[in-house]
Amino acid sequence: MVFGHGKLELFPHQQENIGGNSCVHSSQSIQYRVMSLTEFVTVFGIGVGLSMDALAVSITQGACLEIRSFRYPLTIGITFGFFQALMPLLGWLLGSSFNRYIAQYDHWIAFILLAIIGIKMFVDGFTEYREKKRIEASGGEYCAVCIDRLRRRDLLMMGVATSIDALAVGVTFGMLNINIWLAILIIGITTFLLSTGGVLVGKKAGPLLGDKMEMTGGFILLGLGLKIMLEHVVQGV
Repeated sequence: MVFGHGKLELFPHQQENIGGNSCVHSSQSIQYRVMSLTEFVTVFGIGVGLSMDALAVSITQGACLEIRSFRYPLTIGITFGFFQALMPLLGWLLGSSFNRYIAQYDHWIAFILLAIIGIKMFVDGFTEYREKKRIEASGGEYCAVCIDRLRRRDLLMMGVATSIDALAVGVTFGMLNINIWLAILIIGITTFLLSTGGVLVGKKAGPLLGDKMEMTGGFILLGLGLKIMLEHVVQGV
């Protein structure tokens, strides 16, 4: 990776003078268009903006999961970072023609996925809350237990739901001729860092919510899904 004259380049060009002519060996190195400092700042800003939904979900999961090691934060961060990088790449590959059809439904997909997980979390939390009140009313002592593991299916659903609207970003990168590989690298790393940190923040915030933390997490996910859907509906009006 080379920095120079306000630009960023993934690999330096390898050249060789043959008979006074300068030739680039494409077989020895892959030549990428450089990314200017302005483009880097723009892509980084987009990455932060796209990561906000993933950050909110990560904080929720950190509050509701029983985190015993750094494995959970890393798993969530890697998953969200992967999908956040994958979606712009797919948008870039598929092009604007296919994106027009996806854009009509992506907000509904995100809403449905987040609603399914959010409602399930709320129902589980409400059931646990009622059980606590029943035990306490009978003179017993209730011991709250966090979710001890994150289901792979739920993690994948959240990864898709928080990143699917980034498909259109990839189409935009293609139109602006921005280096897609550097762009998704920046977006993926940004999302990974924010999501991993979000889980750790949620772990600290969890005790503040007490026995209502899972219900609160469900409300947050459902509200996030509604926000994504309403943003697209308002934009389409």
